[in-house]
Amino acid sequence: MHVVMVAAENDRLPSCKVGGVADVIRDIPYALAEQQIRCSVIVPDYGQFELNREFVADIAVPFKQHLETATLWRVASDSGVEQYVVSHSLFSQHGGAIYCNDGDQPFATDANKFALFCAAVSELLEHEMIGPVDVLHLHDWHAAVVAVLKTFSPRFVNLKQIKTVYTVHNLALQGIRPFKHDDSSLESWFPTLSYDGSRICDHIYPHCFNPMRAAINLVDKVHLVSPTYCQEVQLSSDHESGFFGGEGLEHDMQAADRAGRLAGILNGCIYSQDTEQGAEISLSHYCDLAEQALLVWMSKRSELMPAHYIAHQRVIQWRQHGQFRRPLVTSVGRLTDQKALLLRQPKEGQLILDKVAALINDYGGVLVILGSGDPHLEYLFTQVMARHSNVMYLQGYGQALGDHLYDLGDLFLMPSSFEPCGISQMLAMRAGQPCLAHQVGGLKDTIAHEETGFLFGGRNLSEQAEQLLEGLKQALDIHRHEPQRYRDIKDNAKAQRFSWDTIASQYIEKLYE
Repeated sequence: MHVVMVAAENDRLPSCKVGGVADVIRDIPYALAEQQIRCSVIVPDYGQFELNREFVADIAVPFKQHLETATLWRVASDSGVEQYVVSHSLFSQHGGAIYCNDGDQPFATDANKFALFCAAVSELLEHEMIGPVDVLHLHDWHAAVVAVLKTFSPRFVNLKQIKTVYTVHNLALQGIRPFKHDDSSLESWFPTLSYDGSRICDHIYPHCFNPMRAAINLVDKVHLVSPTYCQEVQLSSDHESGFFGGEGLEHDMQAADRAGRLAGILNGCIYSQDTEQGAEISLSHYCDLAEQALLVWMSKRSELMPAHYIAHQRVIQWRQHGQFRRPLVTSVGRLTDQKALLLRQPKEGQLILDKVAALINDYGGVLVILGSGDPHLEYLFTQVMARHSNVMYLQGYGQALGDHLYDLGDLFLMPSSFEPCGISQMLAMRAGQPCLAHQVGGLKDTIAHEETGFLFGGRNLSEQAEQLLEGLKQALDIHRHEPQRYRDIKDNAKAQRFSWDTIASQYIEKLYE
């Protein structure tokens, strides 16, 4: 069986990762290859100079009333997996950036780029440039236009014979663009395409094309990245009460479920002897690493950022203190409302994050947060750091900084409002760090309350925030007063296995066969 993965990101390649989808595309093809599934992976070429390209073919692509030429390159081949990139100036003209932020026209630049990419992929599959294909596996809205062309364009005969699977990694981003009258629109890209608008339009904006909805309705199988999230997306979202469900696509998800086309399968995690042993590092050494990172970040800007200055002062203060405090509560991830909505909720004139910091301080502990993202959240987290001497907020990211926090921490904080699967909790548990997490999506499927970590719930934002604080107090109580019980929870967390081998078997059984 030959499976082709099509996505926007692939962490197997240099400078080709933004989010968790890159981890999946990096790992699952090799797990499938171990089960005798031949895998090919195709992503855009964003101009990474480190790639070792081997020319495969030029691709003639009808696009925007022109015949564009894209180029297919093989950039790696090992262990039964072939890695490909498709080159065109439209993909690499933004200095290597995978995604662009369009303020006034959301997704406009990216939609143009990924529409051309999808058209090129459709052509190379139609002409069997990488051989016959049995299963086409598309990931997120960036690859969804392949399903549209496969279904509606009479030009694609061989492509129509290929079984197609679609994985939703992030339902919050759907890539919505107009049908027409815009440079970045379906009819601008493919002016002769005849399509059924009722199957691919957006429910809220019916004059617009919704790539994610289109793929959900047009493919053979739809995959959500955890069993619980698969149930949640069939319910209507209620943001005011803190519930994130189908985001307008719940009825399409329900229809797919009724037709037997919907499956929830967790993502996995890599386990090796090295990761099982864990890293030898002290909090003092971590402060040294943090200082090095802060100096690098500061050197790259013409103006000194308050977050970097205060964090550097905190490193100095903690060093002068001499004895580093425990418990160490950690958090790693992008600062978005998905991750931090609960932490920014007001309570008694403060933020919930202030309450979290104060509670940790009551137990003699410190809080280290690593991540960047939404500017307003960065500002709020910096303010909290300024108010609490036991908080260090590192506004940025570094692989070593994140990896060492997983190994070093006593409790990992993950109060996501929604989490399709989540990888951070798996990485923390792999290192023997229990998590305090909101019982949604993949967090609920990977953490057992008071056995491998701690879970909290709540019917609305207020209850969720309150139960977050109660859960934190419970975890800190056990850490202080029942150390053996806490060690057992740590050991249980470390013993959990979310192996890609097991996940690959489910892919074959539930998605491909």
